[in-house]
Amino acid sequence: MNGIEAGLSLGSNLKDRLRHLIDARAAIAALPEVTLLASAPIYETEPVGVPEEYQNIRFLNTVLLVGTSLDIHRLFARLQQIETDLGRKRSAIRNSPRTIDIDLVYYGSQIVRSGGLVVPHPRWSKRRFVLQPLCDLRPGLLLPGHDRTVRDLLADLPADSQALTPHLSAW
Repeated sequence: MNGIEAGLSLGSNLKDRLRHLIDARAAIAALPEVTLLASAPIYETEPVGVPEEYQNIRFLNTVLLVGTSLDIHRLFARLQQIETDLGRKRSAIRNSPRTIDIDLVYYGSQIVRSGGLVVPHPRWSKRRFVLQPLCDLRPGLLLPGHDRTVRDLLADLPADSQALTPHLSAW
């Protein structure tokens, strides 16, 4: 493994959602200073925190684990470039539909709040679409600033919140 383990949350809710996830994973794995360690199953999920007019547009979500020798800001910049290369258009409307979204959930044991980057991701522990695939890969993981495992945080989410449907277990 290259250096530090990082967890990435991927989501897509426009056009060929599965193709966008596959292309994003391939682009991430092709980065010279990155090694793909694991891919979680893909889930179809309800949108969370999106404007009312987008409530009916479902996402495909997953988590990737990578090893990297890139510092956190360079990794973040490369991930944003992959989003752009795959057709992501940034909008003034928060959480608008997108071809691909790649969030840096964690980067080793580091806590970072600089340069527009907040790691661990500020909402990861409240989102089933992050917790479930992360739990599939690393259930006992404790992220910096938290005293409960991914498994425990997932178990404590309300059962009726943020429905997930398995979409693809092996990809």
